[in-house]
Amino acid sequence: MLDIKFLRENPDIVKENIKNKFQDKKLELVDQVIELDAKSRATKQEADSLRASKNTLSKQIGALMAQGKKEEAEAIKAQVAANAKRLAELEKEEPVLEEQIQKIMMIIPNIIDPSVPIGKDDSENVEIEKFGEPVVPEFEVPYHSEIMESLNGLDLDSARKVAGNGFYYLMGDIARLHSAVISYARDFMIDRGFTYCVPPFMIRSNVVTGVMSFAEMDAMMYKIEGEDLYLIGTSEHSMIGKYIDTMIPEATLPQTLTSYSPCFRKEKGAHGIEERGVYRIHQFEKQEMIVICKPEESMDWFHKLWKNTVDLFRSMDIPVRTIECCSGDLADLKVKSYDVEAWSPRQKKYFEVGSCSNLGDAQARRLKIRVKDEDGNKYLAHTLNNTVVAPPRMLIAFLENNLQADGSVRIPEVLRPYMGGKEVLVPEKSSIK
Repeated sequence: MLDIKFLRENPDIVKENIKNKFQDKKLELVDQVIELDAKSRATKQEADSLRASKNTLSKQIGALMAQGKKEEAEAIKAQVAANAKRLAELEKEEPVLEEQIQKIMMIIPNIIDPSVPIGKDDSENVEIEKFGEPVVPEFEVPYHSEIMESLNGLDLDSARKVAGNGFYYLMGDIARLHSAVISYARDFMIDRGFTYCVPPFMIRSNVVTGVMSFAEMDAMMYKIEGEDLYLIGTSEHSMIGKYIDTMIPEATLPQTLTSYSPCFRKEKGAHGIEERGVYRIHQFEKQEMIVICKPEESMDWFHKLWKNTVDLFRSMDIPVRTIECCSGDLADLKVKSYDVEAWSPRQKKYFEVGSCSNLGDAQARRLKIRVKDEDGNKYLAHTLNNTVVAPPRMLIAFLENNLQADGSVRIPEVLRPYMGGKEVLVPEKSSIK
């Protein structure tokens, strides 16, 4: 969310930013909020003036009564009564105006970083860099669910009976591999200086609206009926929410946390053939990283964060690339964002396995996350988040890139301690055709 003072003083910059995000329907909101803001400030000024005059008029009444000037005193009493009535009207109007302003400000997009490429949607995202050499094996790579089933590791039919589409049972070595990846990612981030955390898996509505846009909320979140609680779509939500309404000593920055959680998402929209199996699901598990830092350090942290994900995947011999999200593909709170994509030998292309975002002070302003320096100066923190790893989707990349010609799956050395020393997973029946 933008600073109302910035919008008031720079309406043209805000409008140009809206155009760059191809959200022209929101242009009129800038003028609306400026008009409401002017009315709100005038209302507050008049209310303050009436409050200030109350004591003055009361003293005048007392002095006039003491002088026997009852008629003049009664006239001022009438003025006080009229002022009180007007003040009551203004005090009712103030919160209404504030709510209207807040509602509009919540949907005006954040100012994107100047380095962000301008584009309408994800088709205009820009490749930044590739890491590792993509390999297409001589044998045909099966669909990921077939590889898992060949290892007796996936049961979608039972999951449909129990919970419906978009859920799964992971079994045996695949379930163990899933846990191994999460545990390895946890230790990987701890070794890089991040503090490990297991956060709440449900959050209140004020945290939801503090960390994401209304559009994201509607598309993602499951609400608990009858309670002010939502299931988290990513642990970033409760991790950033941890700092709600806090004053952080500057000397303790940056705050760097890595968290494990299950994640729950509606995943609205049509699902193509490549999104069957466990690619696009309602429930998954994830290792996340977040940073709370000083504004001048946020872009340095942004580049450190996405590199962590790249390094993790490369340690498991999975080729990846980074993609910069163009202006039209950025969620409204984001200043800058990279996607990390893993190579799919079966599809012969990359697909998304993680996302790194710098949100500037947008979340901090909504959640009132402030910093106090040694001189007592206060300012809003910057917040960032990035996916460490999110199986089962990550397992798709893992299985495809480590599949052998005989249908077995090689276990990279870094994961073997988490797999009881196993070096290879051998199927009962090969999935290779």
